[in-house]
Amino acid sequence: MSRQYPSAPMVGVGVITVNEAKKVLLVKRGNEPSKGLWSVPGGMVELGERVREAGIREVKEECNIDVEPEEVISVVDIILKDQDNGVKYHYVLIEYLAKYLGGEVQARSDVMEAGWFARTELDALDLPEVTRKVIEKAYDLQIE
Repeated sequence: MSRQYPSAPMVGVGVITVNEAKKVLLVKRGNEPSKGLWSVPGGMVELGERVREAGIREVKEECNIDVEPEEVISVVDIILKDQDNGVKYHYVLIEYLAKYLGGEVQARSDVMEAGWFARTELDALDLPEVTRKVIEKAYDLQIE
């Protein structure tokens, strides 16, 4: 199924990972629909793959670190339409809060940059509002 103009919503996973310093792992997207924007690591769930396992895989592919997803904290709809009101992208993202297990962060796969950011640094980033809300929810639930 094509990501653009899909025939059905696509299921993805986002992983909010926090290190010992209470910094959150973020990536700068290298591909559309969010090219150039900061986001939590994640991506599409593959056929036959469990959502939790997809989260572990995506963080490893994008950032080269190991994580342990602990709980689902949000389910987010991302629906982007074209100028004719056609659905260009439609994602249902399951957002996990994860524990950082180890590894050195490296931007890999389809990301331009990756790094750890303190809560106070989020305002300086080009971060979609829906992503900011999920990160804030994670801080409110467990991080601080």
